[in-house]
Amino acid sequence: MTEASAPGTTRDVIRLIGVRETPLSVDEVLAAAGDPAAGGTAVFVGTVRDHDHARAVHRLSYSAHPTVERELRAVMEKVAADLPVRALAALHRVGDLEIGDIAVVVAASCPHRAEAFDACRRLIDDLKAQVPIWKHQTFADGGDEWVGAC
Repeated sequence: MTEASAPGTTRDVIRLIGVRETPLSVDEVLAAAGDPAAGGTAVFVGTVRDHDHARAVHRLSYSAHPTVERELRAVMEKVAADLPVRALAALHRVGDLEIGDIAVVVAASCPHRAEAFDACRRLIDDLKAQVPIWKHQTFADGGDEWVGAC
């Protein structure tokens, strides 16, 4: 879903927001976060790793509450209100993922480099802490574990 809002609001900087069952595109997120007034764009790509807490991960699955996009939008609006953001974009994947798959991509464009890094970090950190997405990990030893909020 591509976001378009009236200029002059924190909502107009939200250029892309979504939760998808299909593979995510870093290029799509980067393009959505582009802005001619931005001197810096920072991107974070989260991938499925092969271990967690010294246990080999076989695969994982993400699930989300029905309010996930509303909550993600609220996080993005807060980042936009608190920082000099020109554009934000965020996609998260749900469903079954394999090792190496992209689970989340976020980007922030700001007038300056340091601001872009700050906004991108705040966006991913707040997404992980506040957006209702849960990870179910299956380990190579046959065990499994649920991890709350990403």
